[in-house]
Amino acid sequence: MHPATNIPIPTWLARLYPFTPKSFTTPRGARMSYLDEGPRSDEAVLMLHGNPTWSFFYRNLVREVAPQLRCIVPDHIGMGLSAKPQDYDYTLATRIADIEALVASLGLRRVHLVVHDWGGAIGFGFATQHRELIGRIVVLNTAAFPAERIPWRIALCKIPGLGPFLVRGLNGFAGPATWMTMHLRSLTADEKRGYLFPYDCWANRVAVDAFVRDIPLRSSHPSWATLDAVGAGLASLRDRPILIVWGGRDFCFNLYFFGRWLKIFPHAEKLLLAEAGHYVLDDAGPAAIGPIVKFLLQAPL
Repeated sequence: MHPATNIPIPTWLARLYPFTPKSFTTPRGARMSYLDEGPRSDEAVLMLHGNPTWSFFYRNLVREVAPQLRCIVPDHIGMGLSAKPQDYDYTLATRIADIEALVASLGLRRVHLVVHDWGGAIGFGFATQHRELIGRIVVLNTAAFPAERIPWRIALCKIPGLGPFLVRGLNGFAGPATWMTMHLRSLTADEKRGYLFPYDCWANRVAVDAFVRDIPLRSSHPSWATLDAVGAGLASLRDRPILIVWGGRDFCFNLYFFGRWLKIFPHAEKLLLAEAGHYVLDDAGPAAIGPIVKFLLQAPL
């Protein structure tokens, strides 16, 4: 039984996700599920997922890192095993504030960051506001700056009326993601079930849809100013050790975004896995996870 949600965890999922999540209440009163694995310390790796994933995305990385370094892996509100309120403020600013509150509640004094997809905007939103806490940074296929590029398949899901019908009614975002994000291999049947487990009905897909609608493509969008401020602050983190691990066959965060990151962080270590897709940790497996573990477990800063 999951202590934060009272949802029975099926045996097949427990084999892939052998963790006991904890529960935290956000400033807006929603229950956040998060993993807290590894030795008790005020130093931890904070791993932030995007859409439509959840902490399940980091399951194999946690297994490798947690024996030596604490891992904090939240499910954003409305995602994964967290609560799914229908009236939450599902905006970038609120998601950053939720992470700020979680980190403060844990008393962390050193935070190493791993970000993927829209976890990049959230994680760097936190990092640029709390630079004194930030240690090492791992950037996976993501963005944390305004960009007007968006695949037509995602743009379709942003159309009023049609978007919610596709994303919430037909599961037309999380469902296709289980195959569109892979290139070197296919997810196993249980891996697909794991990614889709939290999103089994209209109500439980509320934040999948909200994440899509919160992608700002023009300055009039409510989250544009927040994302613009995050992007403007990225240069302040150039002195941090940074590793960029990128799946080169990502249909969404493609090589254009990889190039943007290389300009923002010109001294970063980089690993381009040319044939890997968007779910780079799953698709490339040890080729992605091994270098990340080595990077995170280096001698203390």
